[in-house]
Amino acid sequence: MKSRALRRIGLVAGVATTSAIVLAGCSGGGGAAPTDGDEVTLTLATFNDFGYTDELLAEFTAETGIKVVHNKAATSNDARANFFQKLGKEGLADVEAVEVDWFQEAMQYSDLLAPVDDSLKGRWLDWKEAAATDADGNLVGYGTDIGPQAVCYRSDLFAAAGLPTDREEVAGLFPTWDAFFDVADQYKAATGQPFIDSANSVLQGLVNQLEVAYEEPDGTIVATENPDIKAAYETVVDRAIPVSAYAGQWSDDWNASMASGEFAAMLCPPWMLGIISGNAPDVTGWDVADAFPEGGGNWGGSYLVVPANGKNVEAASTLADWLTAPEQQVKTFGNAGQFPSAIEAQKSSDILDSTNEYFNNAPTGQIGANRAAAITVSTFKGPDFFKYHDALQNAVTRVFDGLEDKDTSWNTWVTEVSAF
Repeated sequence: MKSRALRRIGLVAGVATTSAIVLAGCSGGGGAAPTDGDEVTLTLATFNDFGYTDELLAEFTAETGIKVVHNKAATSNDARANFFQKLGKEGLADVEAVEVDWFQEAMQYSDLLAPVDDSLKGRWLDWKEAAATDADGNLVGYGTDIGPQAVCYRSDLFAAAGLPTDREEVAGLFPTWDAFFDVADQYKAATGQPFIDSANSVLQGLVNQLEVAYEEPDGTIVATENPDIKAAYETVVDRAIPVSAYAGQWSDDWNASMASGEFAAMLCPPWMLGIISGNAPDVTGWDVADAFPEGGGNWGGSYLVVPANGKNVEAASTLADWLTAPEQQVKTFGNAGQFPSAIEAQKSSDILDSTNEYFNNAPTGQIGANRAAAITVSTFKGPDFFKYHDALQNAVTRVFDGLEDKDTSWNTWVTEVSAF
């Protein structure tokens, strides 16, 4: 009898046509082979900053005797390309990180992923587990973080523009998107500089407040016909592009701009805190406002998965379990601002009472909890969400770069996605 994984290998071979992304330090096989004696070395593949420091991974090694080689892709897009190029074949790490925007794409091949032990069910938020449970009832993803949105801002740049700097007063500036853009226009008029880092981050914020974006839960494609998507696109083009420093994020210039004062604010899930402080370690003006336009929204959050054809599935499952346990989620929050999806971690006083010295001692734990409580919509993200959304971000970028006007770029997007 064929295993759950082997039944789908032939299908997955045709899933991705993108060239494989080679992550620095990755071995060529489907997982690290056991070394001398009983010693095992595992590979762990993530992207951006999950808070998995060398010190944290050394704790795992000290407890288990299992060594870990951590390979980090520059972006979620790079990790996605690598994941689907190799899933069901060889070359994936023993433990792979999967971002929420393409997780349902991965769930189409859940039988290529090792199930999570039933004893761990109930560790994570209900909706986090539900999204990682396949039609056979197998939970195949270990929840890492969620991304309840706040607003990060440079208090020194706000002061120079005549805006409030106290975080409670700043929180009161952004009850709605219209109010947010009015403040952005005021800042730009006073300084001549962009207010926010990225137009596409605003698109992400708007889309993540919709119940339905590009696909209905029954599989019906509504992308080009959804008036909410058209309204989000027009809002970004008309109001966000004029006050944005960049179209997108993750470029070298964008990384450097967090220290340069090129813009004054960012839409800011907890995981962004470590990215800001890591790119601007000597800046003293960053703070966090307990607010988000229109109430709340979740941006990002990920899972760890264990490829079922790996050479060390049992040990890899132990690592994924350990990294996503409440105790470690408290630590990764401290390391990189990753807000926990584990229920017990969210209740921890280590989270709720925490402050962040870099962000003017902001009570980032309580802010994260407040922002999580403000989320009233969980956007349905079907298997093709990433493709539709990435294409719409490209449409925004074309307008930002002056390559196409608003209507032409929208029509280009419609043509592109109609061919998916």
